[in-house]
Amino acid sequence: MAVVRTGRAGGARPTLEQVAARAGVGRGTVSRVINGSPRVSDRTRAAVQAAVAELGYVPNRAARALAAGSADAIALVVPEPETRLFAEPYFSGILRGVSAELADTDMQLLLTLIRSRRERDRFAQYVTAHRVDGVLLISVHADDPLPDLLERIEMPAVLNGRRSGGETVPYVDCDNQGGAQQAVEHLIGRGRRAVATITGPLDMYVAQCRLEGYREAMRAAGREDGERLTAHGDFTEEGGHRAMRELLEREPGVDAVFCASDVMAAGARLALREAGRTVPGDVALVGFDDSAVARHMDPPLTTVRQPIEEMGRAMARTLLELMAREPGARGRRDRPPLPAGGAGARTPGPRLVLPTELVRRGSS
Repeated sequence: MAVVRTGRAGGARPTLEQVAARAGVGRGTVSRVINGSPRVSDRTRAAVQAAVAELGYVPNRAARALAAGSADAIALVVPEPETRLFAEPYFSGILRGVSAELADTDMQLLLTLIRSRRERDRFAQYVTAHRVDGVLLISVHADDPLPDLLERIEMPAVLNGRRSGGETVPYVDCDNQGGAQQAVEHLIGRGRRAVATITGPLDMYVAQCRLEGYREAMRAAGREDGERLTAHGDFTEEGGHRAMRELLEREPGVDAVFCASDVMAAGARLALREAGRTVPGDVALVGFDDSAVARHMDPPLTTVRQPIEEMGRAMARTLLELMAREPGARGRRDRPPLPAGGAGARTPGPRLVLPTELVRRGSS
């Protein structure tokens, strides 16, 4: 049985100085050995390692990170209220993917909700001080200043989605327009005449793309795609319920609806039931996400599957690669820098768009 000596009575943690005294070397030498520096002889390294084992010394990880200029932490930022975070399966899917990808690394994942300008300013100060090594940003709105801030301070960052078609910050997205177009083509192909849509919030590029996919499918089929068949939602169940009631009041003959998210489709389904409309008999319904909500609806929801967990994994992988390539990266100074291209030049970040797939179920 191995015996671990504490080096102090009462079980106090041994210190770096005690390890140095036991090994007969200076404190700086012990620090170099612990941090894996090659500038130590084999004999000295062995002596320090023996002292560490004898005393049961455990390095202070936070102090090591500080000395190396690294926080060993990644922030996962969600600029939404906690009600959305915990109510919508999309966020938990992204979180599962990110966590799975980081499981075999030494990185801590810090979940940060930003619900007000004050919280955004506080996070801006936190990240400007480089208290984290990288940022993953979910649910990007067009007017969100955080991506630009992250670029200015050269903080490695990856967005889930885009602010616009000309996004400059690295991102991972899915084919939102193509998926929406396929969903609406499916409804038209089933013989539906008055195909409506419930959009997401149009200050988000993802919602704009899904609306454009709807319009493209309608134009290609020679159908009207005007405002009478478009209701604006907000990616929440309540928003879907409200928008569906608005559509029924404005266009009672609507016989199909493409909802820009499964959660909004659940709200629309409730409004249809309250109005005495059957699904799919009276109104066919299609969502977007292929979340657990879609599978548990009655009838099960036809929806556009986007690989949510894989998006989370891809975001984490991309961020780790960016962090490794940063010139003079905190704690990673032995990694090759990005190619130079003049003062302040930066290599354009990676842009990944994953495919979608229509999953046909009973609602259409």
